[in-house]
Amino acid sequence: MTAVAALANYAPRYQLQIGAPEGDEWLRVDRILEPDGPELTELLKRDDEASCHRTAHANALSMISFYAGRATATALLLWALEGHVLDVRPHNLWLRPHVGHGIAAVAVRSADFLPGGLETLHDVVLRQHLLPLAGELHRRTRAGLRQVYGGVAAGCAMGFCAATREEVTVNAEFLLDRWETFIAKAPGRLARLGDVQLAAGKLVYLRNTCCLYYTSEVGKGTVCGSCCLTPRDQRLTEYEGGRPILSV
Repeated sequence: MTAVAALANYAPRYQLQIGAPEGDEWLRVDRILEPDGPELTELLKRDDEASCHRTAHANALSMISFYAGRATATALLLWALEGHVLDVRPHNLWLRPHVGHGIAAVAVRSADFLPGGLETLHDVVLRQHLLPLAGELHRRTRAGLRQVYGGVAAGCAMGFCAATREEVTVNAEFLLDRWETFIAKAPGRLARLGDVQLAAGKLVYLRNTCCLYYTSEVGKGTVCGSCCLTPRDQRLTEYEGGRPILSV
């Protein structure tokens, strides 16, 4: 439990509440994954109202990026640093949404570790959770599966990148190596959807897909720093020059 709690020192996204939470505002992840379930409908509704998306598939792509970047970030960083796989199976994990866009808090029933290593991590983070969620968003909204998977890949990348950006940081080259180990054999062919690079001493993710956030009323035509709509060399140059890094 101490190792898990300590991860919050690197960035707010790694803060994890231990113990089954109480209150109607918490959503259990296995219920979010249910076909046509009300929990996922609620998450999409909140994001749509906060961002004013023009299409349902843009709503789905926006939601999956921030969701993947928060829901399993603690488990990803713990594996990167310690090699342990936290039990974040869907029935053991809860999320508390923000009033609008994003996830305010994550809770796990108990900070237990599962036997196994990378294959187990791929199973609990991707096969049991993020990829089924992507499939349900694809089914509901007809968002392209490659695009939705791109949001999964970008969110997972933030589980590694964010720990290099605050006052207390993890060595970026070390985390880059751990990311490459994680993504090389990740299911869903996620490795083809973007890559992590070192820029100005920090890790950044360069997407090969677009979340369409720029099409929303709130986005107002401004593309994200990692977006594939901007040439790759230009993105890296801007990051090296100190462009603010927007995190999903």
